[in-house]
Amino acid sequence: MKITALEEYGLRCMMQLALCASDRPMTVAQVAEREGLSTEYAGKLLNLLSQAELVRSVRGRNGGFLLTRRADKISLADIITALSKDLFDSEYCEHHSGAEDICVHQTSCALRPVWAMISAMIRQVLENFSLMDLLQTEAQVVGELQPYLDSLPERISATRAGSGLPLHQVHVPAASAGGQHAPESMPTETPRTRA
Repeated sequence: MKITALEEYGLRCMMQLALCASDRPMTVAQVAEREGLSTEYAGKLLNLLSQAELVRSVRGRNGGFLLTRRADKISLADIITALSKDLFDSEYCEHHSGAEDICVHQTSCALRPVWAMISAMIRQVLENFSLMDLLQTEAQVVGELQPYLDSLPERISATRAGSGLPLHQVHVPAASAGGQHAPESMPTETPRTRA
């Protein structure tokens, strides 16, 4: 999995706004300077985030950008979704069809359920961590993620055991209602207990 520059810098711009007082807008130039970005690129990111209604623009002499919600009410998934697609979306297979119009593995693909499960697990982590969580130190974030990482082998085994089938026979639906491929028995535990 690759994190795009848009996602990385978009998250960092959101962190800068979260660090700022909730009633004092930050200018594009301030955000750009603090993150080592050009003002044009920071402006592009903030406009994308504004279109997703995660930030709002305040006009005037003391204008700039503010978060539209408290930092603890904005998930990392909200931010990533505003900047890009899911890791594995319904169009993934269409973009990897080789020289053919349709993938030769469309009717039976061993990779599809693996990518779908990885995508669902990543999305679960992103949904359960807020922008506020990113305002902690790196060591604190690692401490919160470590139990989740440690439990991963057990969670995968539980997914397999819960179906009563070996992994190669676990059913993964072609697509969920949202158009996403998703493992049917994805564990629902979060990386940590949220208040």
